[in-house]
Amino acid sequence: MAKEIKANLKMKLKGGQASAAPPVGSVLGQYGVNMMDFIQPFNEQTKDMAGQDVTVHITIFDDRSMNFSVVSTPTDDRIRKELGIDKGSGKPNSEKVTKKLSKEQLNKIAEAKAQDMNTDDVEAIKKMVAGTARSMGVEVEV
Repeated sequence: MAKEIKANLKMKLKGGQASAAPPVGSVLGQYGVNMMDFIQPFNEQTKDMAGQDVTVHITIFDDRSMNFSVVSTPTDDRIRKELGIDKGSGKPNSEKVTKKLSKEQLNKIAEAKAQDMNTDDVEAIKKMVAGTARSMGVEVEV
């Protein structure tokens, strides 16, 4: 019989740097989960992403066990890093960011995000990345 799910959580953490301090300690503690059962495997799994923001999805079950999956750096963070900008436009329809995303940069970001997507079609991933860029006020070279 399948375990009953008690909670589905999503947290943004620095890769390889989880500790018992908030937010990890306070979030997992309220469900009675042993934090070290999360912290050590998470840090081991994300040691190659040290310092990068990663999103982790945690499923907690009624018997206080859990499993988690790590999603790499968000697309908007990758775009900002690639272009060297602090933030996107507050009004993306009328005010554009001064820098443009080149085809090479688009390919680089799409290939990096491919592992997190539910498709193997790189062209589809490029369209998703381009859409995120446009929503930030970044023009994409076609």
